[in-house]
Amino acid sequence: MKLINIGFGNMVSANRLIAIVSPESAPIKRIIQEARDKGLLIDATYGRRTRAVIMMDSDHVVLSAIQPETVANRLDEDEDEDE
Repeated sequence: MKLINIGFGNMVSANRLIAIVSPESAPIKRIIQEARDKGLLIDATYGRRTRAVIMMDSDHVVLSAIQPETVANRLDEDEDEDE
């Protein structure tokens, strides 16, 4: 199982990750609110500004305080190490 660091020592499974998006748009804000209402929101920002929203295949939504590009680069680095 590959784990991706999403900041502050928090990890998510790379195999279960569907999308990494920016939280700026209205549809993403709506998805965050719906996940919060359903109890499927995981806030890993430690009180900092949300910069990346990570969608998981279990319908969980994870908030991260690092840029989406940084998360994607960490995902790419892990794939390169496996090869």
